[in-house]
Parts: sequence; structure tokens; C-alpha cells
Amino acid sequence: MENLRDLAARAGAALQKKGWMLSTAESLTGGSISQAITDIAGSSGWFDRGYVTYSNAAKTECLHVSTDLLAKHGAVSVEVAAAMAAGALANSHAQISLSTTGIAGPAGAVPGKPVGTVCFGWAVGNHVETERIIFSGDRHAVREQTAIHALQGLLKFLEKN
Repeated sequence: MENLRDLAARAGAALQKKGWMLSTAESLTGGSISQAITDIAGSSGWFDRGYVTYSNAAKTECLHVSTDLLAKHGAVSVEVAAAMAAGALANSHAQISLSTTGIAGPAGAVPGKPVGTVCFGWAVGNHVETERIIFSGDRHAVREQTAIHALQGLLKFLEKN
């Protein structure tokens, strides 16, 4: 497994190469992606802002995720992850964004969404890609795997855009 700090540095180098800024919208990761990014000296040159929108109200108020979308699909859904990524992009000066929402456990599972279910979003302009993964392990392991995967996905998304 790749190191979170090394991935953040790689993401920073890729963003600098494009002259782009990043914004994040984190729910289950609680800001750990933003922390890994801001641990990198010079990250202010490629990181605009991070939103920690843990509650549904925060998702609605800060990222403009619709209450209808939350009611229809639940906070842990690719639809909400897409809306979070789009909202982070729209409410920043960034050119690219990422989002995470999921169930880290040990409680919180619902039918069709076991503990470890995580949804991701990556946005550039009007283009948003999403992914849903079920990770294993305890709360810490799920959160760490999520942060790593979000940055790995960001690097892949940067290559395509």
C-alpha cells in the first residue's frame, strides 16, 4: 500500500505541473486528506481549500448537496459523492476536486451498505467520475484506505484530464 504522504506529494507535483488547484470535500475521512496535503511544504501553491462536511446539514449548507438527493440515495452513495465533488469545485477557486463519503464503522451499516462502504467523487469542470468500494478492517483501516484511494484516484483522474 502506498504511503499517504507520498501520494499527497505526487498529487501536488501533478497539480503544479498543470497549474491547477485542488479542493476536497471529506465526510468519513474527517479532513485526513487535507491534512496529508497541507503537511507538504508549498501545498498552498496547489491546494485551495478543504471542506469537512460530516453531517447532512453541512453537505447541504457548504456544498449545496440537495436534500432530495440525500433523502433518495443516502449520504453514502455515488450520487452524493458526485454532488459533493461538484459542490467543492463550485465553491472554490480550484480546477479539480475530490470527495469521500462512507461508513467507517463499527456501526452505521444499513441494508446494501455494509461497514466499509465508501463512495468517491472526482470533478473537473462539469465532468464528475465516481466509484464505490467496500474496504475491510476496523474504523482506522477503512479511513486510511479511503484517503489513500482518493489520492490514487486523483492521480489517475489528473492523467485523463
